[in-house]
Amino acid sequence: MTFPFDPRPGTLVLPQPYILFVGDTREAGYAKTAFGLRDWAGDKCVGECASDEAAVTTGLPRMSPAEGAALGARSLIVAVANSGGYIPQSWIATLIEALEAGLDIVAGMHSRLSEIDELADAARRLGRRLIDVRTPPPGLTVATGAKRSGKRLLTVGTDCALGKKYTALALTEGFVARGIDADFRATGQTGIMIAGEGIPMDAVIADFEAGAAERLSPDAAPDHWDVIEGQGSLMHPAYSGVSLGLLHGSQPDVFVLCHEPGRTGLLGLSSFELPLVEDMIALTITLGRRTNQAIRCGGLSFNTSAFSQEEAERLMAAESDRLSLPVADSMRRGAAFDRLIDNCLREA
Repeated sequence: MTFPFDPRPGTLVLPQPYILFVGDTREAGYAKTAFGLRDWAGDKCVGECASDEAAVTTGLPRMSPAEGAALGARSLIVAVANSGGYIPQSWIATLIEALEAGLDIVAGMHSRLSEIDELADAARRLGRRLIDVRTPPPGLTVATGAKRSGKRLLTVGTDCALGKKYTALALTEGFVARGIDADFRATGQTGIMIAGEGIPMDAVIADFEAGAAERLSPDAAPDHWDVIEGQGSLMHPAYSGVSLGLLHGSQPDVFVLCHEPGRTGLLGLSSFELPLVEDMIALTITLGRRTNQAIRCGGLSFNTSAFSQEEAERLMAAESDRLSLPVADSMRRGAAFDRLIDNCLREA
């Protein structure tokens, strides 16, 4: 799949095509940027590069920065999102190698490329660009809570890195295929790299979080849908703050709960059990009613990548019956996904 890339005037346009840098990351959940770009902007990716051969792989050809440049790559994307969003010293040599190969470097980490002396010196010497995507726009304000025109859908999750972005992209694609006027609203580094615009919510000052969500999804025509990429989880001890600010500022009419069956512990905090999906639905409705009394759950999006097709269909059908809501896998699509779209679009 390739998501349309048609940025509006004034938005950041990244040098394409890309090499995806996975560093020395061995946990697939921390390489979600790499997998997201592979799956939704695959035509813009010539391959992947690593600083450790044991690093996780996207399945794209592994190559050196020079080999990628020879194939036409124009930038190397730091395609991981480790806990804390920092760039370790072990990556620096490969990043400098990319600059020497004639590539710009793009990152969405909390650590700014331009603030790393070795990279900044090399970029100046070689005339290359260091592009930090995780930079909020200027002039953000606190939220007003005022009702906005148009319709909104927010993806939420039982945990991090289990399909909120993929689900939002797939739903946007599904809405547009039905002739619905809809926009994907990116809230994280990968979504911004795919869509070409957005606001990196986890880089926004906490007081302005909900206000940033209001700006991201402004007043729109009554029949227009903004499909907003969720972040974190309301039940994650580390990331619940960004999730709540996004929920209040988005004022969603509909939310879709994303979940990975079989995952038991929270990403990065495995001693904490995953919450039950019914508890997450109830909590999201309770908290979401603060800014939209009419909020409702449109259904659930399961990440069933660890299951066979038959196992996945059986599991989703059973959960749909139990919860009385559509349950689908946004990557498998099919009739279950059509039912999820139907329920999201139905009149309350």
